[in-house]
Amino acid sequence: MTLDPAYLEYPKRRKDYDHGIYDWSAIQQRNPVIWPGDKSVAVWACVSLEWFPIIPSDTPFRAPGHMQTAYPDYRHYTSRDYGNRLGVYRLLDAFAKAGMRASFATNSAVAQRYPELVADIVAAGHEIIAHSTDMNGTVATGLPVDAERALIAKSLDTLERATGVRPKGWLSIARSQSWDTPDLLTEAGVSYCCDWVNDELPYRFNNGLINLPLNHELSDRQVISVQQHSADSHAQQMRDAFDWLAREQAGRILPLHITPYILGLPYRISALEDLLVDLASRPQAWAATGSQIVDAWEAQQ
Repeated sequence: MTLDPAYLEYPKRRKDYDHGIYDWSAIQQRNPVIWPGDKSVAVWACVSLEWFPIIPSDTPFRAPGHMQTAYPDYRHYTSRDYGNRLGVYRLLDAFAKAGMRASFATNSAVAQRYPELVADIVAAGHEIIAHSTDMNGTVATGLPVDAERALIAKSLDTLERATGVRPKGWLSIARSQSWDTPDLLTEAGVSYCCDWVNDELPYRFNNGLINLPLNHELSDRQVISVQQHSADSHAQQMRDAFDWLAREQAGRILPLHITPYILGLPYRISALEDLLVDLASRPQAWAATGSQIVDAWEAQQ
């Protein structure tokens, strides 16, 4: 059977990448970045603050961690709700002990349903970034542009009403975007997104949007829930990652992607507390929110 020549034709074919969203760049080809205080590693804690509807949507896909058994799936629903009722407050205590500020990637449904929780996070000095509407608010190519635009606007507007500040950052569910997402985020006034994981420094899309990489391989969901490692193993992997980045002495980001219903459990939280205190005390470490990292990087470009 002969392959149709059209199979190899692609209108976006070009050098480096098959799209025009951003230009390819190897990290060693860029000017070095030095974080405030002459630090070499920015430690960025990003917490996913999520609300899972008890009936999952499979359009365009079911979000990771969503309901799994027959309706009503109280077991998974309440285990995730545990994170908002208990786990997140253990995280707030852990950040306070370490003297760290984090970015809380927040479903707008959380702000609607639990405004006191969002108020407590803001009062502690943490950053709120947008994380869609709820865990049925997934994005992928095929979602109508107007529907995606409305979803982004609802998320941002709701969080702005709840906090008094319009979020600068955006994290998609499962880090999934459509071809339209970067332009829609810029149109909505978002400064940076956290969905593309192909670097250890921020970089700018051609439309002006900045990407702040949030590596999924370092997330508690991936290490603990998917790979079935212990919280102590997760903490050691984060320490190993920090040590390697610090040795490079070139300005890097260590992202800690944290889920309240995973690391906020009583038999895991001490490992996280010890890790945060340890990392914050390292002489090479600068603990910062996503917006602080983006601002410091942008000032050096």
